[in-house]
Amino acid sequence: MQISAKADYAVRALAELAADPGRPLTCEAIATSQDIPFRFLKGVFRDLRQAGLVRSQRGCEGGYWLARDPAEVTLADIVLAVDGAFLTLRGERLDDLGYHGPAAGLPGVWRGMEDHVRQVLTSTALSDLVRERLAA
Repeated sequence: MQISAKADYAVRALAELAADPGRPLTCEAIATSQDIPFRFLKGVFRDLRQAGLVRSQRGCEGGYWLARDPAEVTLADIVLAVDGAFLTLRGERLDDLGYHGPAAGLPGVWRGMEDHVRQVLTSTALSDLVRERLAA
């Protein structure tokens, strides 16, 4: 199983915002802090803004900040905002797969795996992630 770079970068960027929710951070500052390619992160933030997870403001006092409390934003919210699904196989959603013969039951295995991934991601909020980092 692979986690997309987009999902990884999105979670890391929002963790930065959740660590200090009272002040906006620039995309450049987050990219530098998390060693994420700046241009790629700009696209990630576009998806996050469209999903209503972040807000932004231009100008010298501008930047990005969380649109909701970090305790209300789950990792599932973030992954779905940037990837659209928890698990794909060769770029296809699981519901679009068709197996035949002895492999006909395989989609059920993949869905079971997706259910476990969904459970972990929906039960982990950004605030949980940040507390773990701060507790270390």
